[in-house]
Amino acid sequence: MTAAALPDVHIRSDFDRWRRRSKLIRRLRVILPATIGVILLGMAGFVVQTTVLGREASPAKTDAPIQLVNPRFVGKDEKGRAFIITATSAERDENDYQRVLLNEPALVLDAEGESPSRVTSKTGVYSEDKRVLNLDGGVKMSGSNADFNTQSSIFNTATGELEGQGQIAGVGPLGEITAKSYGVYDKGERLVFKGGVRGRLDPK
Repeated sequence: MTAAALPDVHIRSDFDRWRRRSKLIRRLRVILPATIGVILLGMAGFVVQTTVLGREASPAKTDAPIQLVNPRFVGKDEKGRAFIITATSAERDENDYQRVLLNEPALVLDAEGESPSRVTSKTGVYSEDKRVLNLDGGVKMSGSNADFNTQSSIFNTATGELEGQGQIAGVGPLGEITAKSYGVYDKGERLVFKGGVRGRLDPK
C-alpha cells in the first residue's frame, strides 16, 4: 500500500463508522418512543384496572338497613310475666333505628305460664324505646279460652296488656262475640270488649 492510499482508507473507515452510528440513532429514535408508549399504556391500564376492581370490592354502605332472619325478642313485663316476639324476617327502619319492621310477627303472652296466648299478624312494628308492638293485617288471637280475629292490635311490653281499636270477632268462653274495641289483660285471662258489643251465648 502506498502512502497516497492511506488517507482513502481512513476516510472510508470513518464513513463506515458514521453510517453505522446514523443507523443506530435512527433505530433508537423509533425504539425509544415505542418503548415509552408501551410503558404509558401499561400504566394507564393498571390504573383503570385498579379503579374498577376497587369499586367492585368496596364494602356495602354502612348506613344500609340491618336485616334479620327469624328474629326473636324475649322479655318480661312489669309483673314478671314473660313474652316472646318472633317473625319470619325483620329490618330496622333506616330513618329510626329504634323501630323494627317485622314480617309475619308472632307474639306469645305469658310464655312461661300454663296457658300461653298467641297473637299473629301479617306485619308489625316493634318500637324498642317505647316498648310497644304494633300488629297490623289479619291479626289472630288464640288461647285456651278464646279465638278472635281483628285488623290491628297494640301490645305494651311494659304492662303486658294487649289492646286495639277496630272490629273484632271470635269465639269466647260464653260464645260468639263482636265488638269495636277490646283489651286483653291478666295474662290473657280477662278480655274486655267495648263499642257495639254483640254476642250469642252458648248454653254449654
